[in-house]
Amino acid sequence: MNKKLDVEEILKDLDKYEPKRRGWHWREAYNEPIGEFEYKEISKPLKNSKALPGSAGFGSIDPQPMPVITSEIASGRFEDDIRRMRMAAWHGADHIMVIRTAGQSHYDGLIEGSPEGIGGVPITRKEVRATRKALDLIEEEVGREINFHSYVSGVAGPDIAVMFAEEGINGAHQDPQYNVLYRNINMVRSFVDAAVAKNVMAWADMLQIDGAHNANATAMKGYKVMPELMVQHAINSKFSEKAGMKPENISLSTVPPTAPPAPCMRLDLPYAVALRDLFRNYKMRAQMNTKYMSSCTREATVTHALNLLISELTSADIQSTITPDEGRNVPWHYNNIHAVNTAKQALLGMDGLKEMVELKNEGYLPEKVRELKERAVLFLEEMIERGGYFKAVEEGFFVDSGEYPERNGDGIARKIDGGLAVDTVVQRDEDYFAPVCAHFGYNNVPEKYNKACDPIEGCTLCDHSKIVYIDELDEVDNVKTRMENVKEDGTIIPEVEWKKDGYVSVTLCITEEENIAEAAALEMGKRMNLRDVEVIHKQVLQDAEGVLVEIKGRVNFAVKKDELVIPEKQKLLEDDVMRNYVKEHPLRVVAATVGEDEHSVGLREIIDIKHGGIEKYGIDVVYLGTSCPVEKLIDAAIETKAQAIIMSTIITHNDVHTKNMKKINDLCIEKGVRDKFIICCGGTQVTNEIAVANGMDAGFGRGTHGNNVASFIIETLMKEQQ
Repeated sequence: MNKKLDVEEILKDLDKYEPKRRGWHWREAYNEPIGEFEYKEISKPLKNSKALPGSAGFGSIDPQPMPVITSEIASGRFEDDIRRMRMAAWHGADHIMVIRTAGQSHYDGLIEGSPEGIGGVPITRKEVRATRKALDLIEEEVGREINFHSYVSGVAGPDIAVMFAEEGINGAHQDPQYNVLYRNINMVRSFVDAAVAKNVMAWADMLQIDGAHNANATAMKGYKVMPELMVQHAINSKFSEKAGMKPENISLSTVPPTAPPAPCMRLDLPYAVALRDLFRNYKMRAQMNTKYMSSCTREATVTHALNLLISELTSADIQSTITPDEGRNVPWHYNNIHAVNTAKQALLGMDGLKEMVELKNEGYLPEKVRELKERAVLFLEEMIERGGYFKAVEEGFFVDSGEYPERNGDGIARKIDGGLAVDTVVQRDEDYFAPVCAHFGYNNVPEKYNKACDPIEGCTLCDHSKIVYIDELDEVDNVKTRMENVKEDGTIIPEVEWKKDGYVSVTLCITEEENIAEAAALEMGKRMNLRDVEVIHKQVLQDAEGVLVEIKGRVNFAVKKDELVIPEKQKLLEDDVMRNYVKEHPLRVVAATVGEDEHSVGLREIIDIKHGGIEKYGIDVVYLGTSCPVEKLIDAAIETKAQAIIMSTIITHNDVHTKNMKKINDLCIEKGVRDKFIICCGGTQVTNEIAVANGMDAGFGRGTHGNNVASFIIETLMKEQQ
């Protein structure tokens, strides 16, 4: 578990790899308590995982919500992405969606090898196979099946669908309208290809997610086009059934159309309810709204959390996540994890919400739901009257800025006889015969055969060994070359996207107007010896008073691992050892929050028996409260004949924490009692190094518990008594 994923080992013998399973996996409900809590909507726990940061206060529990959680990953280099997938899976993601490289919709066939992608990851057999093999290993670690997902669209859609079926891909985007509206691929070709692709996906039991959410991302006013989004969902869903898909394997990719400062709940919740009413036979995949995201991570996380409330109220089956830096178009490792944790944290926090609140069946909500459904039905009826979907697209019905029936002449219009790959669909001859399984449409299979592929003794769907595996085609742009450039050499370089990319981010508050602040931030980054400095976010705090600027850049150094001075991790005494020691050697400590600091919670957790503090070992604690003068703490220790002093300091403005450490040390020396007390200091900004440098015997920072402090004090006393 503490060993890095061995990418080189994963790449070995890929020509012999076969997927362990096919089909989509849904989470299994779990009805047992987790820790001291009972939950209403959680799934089976993981074997190995990383809990939410706040779980430390609840016994480090890590319950898993019921919806499948997506992590969207697309750095351009699959060898780095699979490491990120492992991180995401340990935090609870079980739907790994790899975004396809920009422009691949227009490739007219499969590409091979492992080239580096732009705007996503190339979907090649080698990259898909290596990723699925890596996910097999990750599944074993976390103890849960992980769904691997990408795109079946574009001119090569059927080819990709076959490859996905062969390689054990579990889910895919498939929606011919995506081709037509957003890629200008001929509509006839798109729908014929989609029928073929959907049939292959049905054979492999893949989950299909549609592409109607793209309208929200491209419409000038996404909150106006909700009726036509519902029509797009309807077209693709019913078409998918006609092509052979089971309804339970069809999922709508739904997006709340707005974000604050719009009154998003009044607009987005009725839309989500309307979708549930109209499409109750299908699954719902809740996608985050990205259209209105700026580069502010805080803003994105708030929108994400509000979207999650809608997911909870309308029972989303799959919860997508958007990295908080989505607006920056820099998909960094840790922001993928932040996004997964945002979903997990919000869904767990809302567990059981539907037992306490219910959606109104009178008033604004049901009236708006009915209105949206009526507008969608009227839109569909008009489309049929005009001659069907193709004619409606020609007339620019889709993705404009008006709420049906309003139209502003700004819809996306395509020609039936235009677009990429026009006139490439031909009718099959009467004697047409394709000796392959999962083949859509007319296939003149001779009656003497049970399966279409019997004449060739099995197609690639039935016999994996028949797949022609091509390793690499490009001598330069391949995974081996890339990995050689960043091979392990005993150095440590920070990274956020690719191995050893050297990127760091720096947050600066500059008290100048916007243009000056941005220029100053870039210059400051350069003077920090950062290379390739860019501004990734800026926010004017007030026109005259200051600007928040975040920059990124590459460091120009590497740290040698073998030259690091690594402090030893504290080895704790066993609880029984500490209890027995205190029983034989009564121990008293004096504790307080010093200076003018009113914080008490952290110190109470260290000392109180109810929090598992040092009192549980029999230690007598004299607690002097908060805002305690340093002199009073020392005098109390002298009067009570204590062996140790514990001082807490949370406030660190103007370095008051280090000043108080020096003060208590100096006063003890002045009074001639420094050698009589073990003095410890704790606080969120305290480290052992800072504390010792300022005269303390030990310092305790974030994550400290009572056993850490008790063990240090008792072990120190043991050594003095030897």
